[in-house]
Amino acid sequence: MQRCIACKISQTVSLEATGLTGNLYPIANSVKSLSNESCGVASFIAHKLSSLILSSSPKETAEASGDKSMPDVEGETGTTREGEEDEDTDSMDGSGLYSLTEDGEREKEQKDDDDDDDDDDDDEAMEAWLGAELRDMRGPVWRAVPSLRSREIGRDSHQFVRRVCGARGLVQRLELQGRLERHTGCVNTLHFNPSGTRLASGSDDLRVVIWDWAIRRAELEFDSGHKSNVFQAKFLPHSGDSTLAMCARDGQIRVAELSATQRCKNTKRVAQHKGAAHKLALEPDSPCSFLSAGEDAVVFGIDLRLDRPANKLVVVKEGDKKVGLYTIFVNPAKTHHFAVGGRDQYVRIYDQRKINENDNNGVLKKFCPSHLVSSESKTNITCLVYSHDGTELLASYNDEDIYLFDSDHSDGADYLRRYKGHRNNATVKGVNFYGPCSEFVVSGSDCGHIYLWDKYSARIVQFMEGDRGGVVNCLEPHPHLPGMATSGLDHDIKLWAPTAETPTGLKGLKEVMKKNKRERDEDSVRHGDQYDTQLLWFLMRHMRNRRPARARREGADADTDDSWSSPDSSDEEDGGPDHVQCMSS
Repeated sequence: MQRCIACKISQTVSLEATGLTGNLYPIANSVKSLSNESCGVASFIAHKLSSLILSSSPKETAEASGDKSMPDVEGETGTTREGEEDEDTDSMDGSGLYSLTEDGEREKEQKDDDDDDDDDDDDEAMEAWLGAELRDMRGPVWRAVPSLRSREIGRDSHQFVRRVCGARGLVQRLELQGRLERHTGCVNTLHFNPSGTRLASGSDDLRVVIWDWAIRRAELEFDSGHKSNVFQAKFLPHSGDSTLAMCARDGQIRVAELSATQRCKNTKRVAQHKGAAHKLALEPDSPCSFLSAGEDAVVFGIDLRLDRPANKLVVVKEGDKKVGLYTIFVNPAKTHHFAVGGRDQYVRIYDQRKINENDNNGVLKKFCPSHLVSSESKTNITCLVYSHDGTELLASYNDEDIYLFDSDHSDGADYLRRYKGHRNNATVKGVNFYGPCSEFVVSGSDCGHIYLWDKYSARIVQFMEGDRGGVVNCLEPHPHLPGMATSGLDHDIKLWAPTAETPTGLKGLKEVMKKNKRERDEDSVRHGDQYDTQLLWFLMRHMRNRRPARARREGADADTDDSWSSPDSSDEEDGGPDHVQCMSS
């Protein structure tokens, strides 16, 4: 991380010179001279690894990993079973991660035999469900001592930090570093700039804050110009961090122009959806074009070089029925491809070059887990993302699980992996890949915890308490360094880095997973008695449209210039002013 963060991380480790072996001592010394490289990243990593090597047994040192073994279940932290040897965290098989019926774990007896039998049955059913689609954990893909030695002699040094960021041993040592506090509402969006030096956040308080996250200072704060909850704020690539795109519950797509003197010049509306706009999709190499998706089922292509930036690309439909959208993402390898998800169970992929709504509603191909194709439950996709190279697509389903698809597979292909244990019900939950090569899957949960799964085996490798408010929605990995920022219903932003002395013991995981699954099953039974989200949305809009005519006129007076709005915008949408002069603080 940045120099001050790297120093803090390295200070958590005690380097005792008397414990260094002869062949490790020069390595430990040589890496101290690397503090000027990569803002101290190599230095803190090397210090950390050297310390871990010292605390390992001779056999572990010879195996060149240095991590302590992870306990299989809660209560075994820091101990090893009789007859077994310590092993590297990266090379653990994880076979006990979901064990729910270990001997000696219960602290008290059940009141009667019937209750005991019921609990045993529940535990067995839970364990069977969780373990149904797991794979064995792969061995470590990165080893500490060989990597340090190679770096010392200049071999593959440019890959050092990249490989460290994807190491499972560091993921298992993630812990809370600090909080960024400025907002007065729920923080709905986080986004690092391309260099990773700044972090943008947006909130229900309608304000956007640009952070120098390394020193935990707000460099810029301004009014977004939106009239309702800010859902996303993103730096446009190759813009010198001077252009920020935003979307919100009011359906507006706005762009903020930032100056080099830490102030916001103005914000302007460039498009207007007829419902909430939850997500934006950036084109990796374009500083002036991006996509937006809204609950009105419309996808806009926005080009800031045009007089009228918004161009309707497609109206997403299933048959003749519109499908409201919650999420959109551009394929980083094939930038003309984009994927959307929303109020049904299908991931849809489009090709901007050949969208013909008369041919399969313009869809290039669709993916859906096979058991959800004919499901009677009303399943939604709350978030989807492409992997770093565009070959995989991750989708999080409302009150269901997270699924991994091969984006190159043919239309209708089933999922590759399934990630379980969390709960996605209360909010529009995010999901993301973690690691430079998308080695892990990370998601928040209604239980307030953060889950990280090994992508290949689908096993949970990290489990952290992330939000006192009860829900974690946003997860933003740093683009270059080991760590991430998260937010949810709390009004702060939390920063995480791999500074823990020992790997996680996954304490309390099994109880939380059981609770999440039980609540999900109970809600599924009651689903028929609950209002559909589309009906609630319609009722809210209907009530809004019944406001007094005077208030409607006042809102219309504020919108005097439609030159930056989409020609498809509805008159009934009170979008607010097109241009807002920022008053930064």
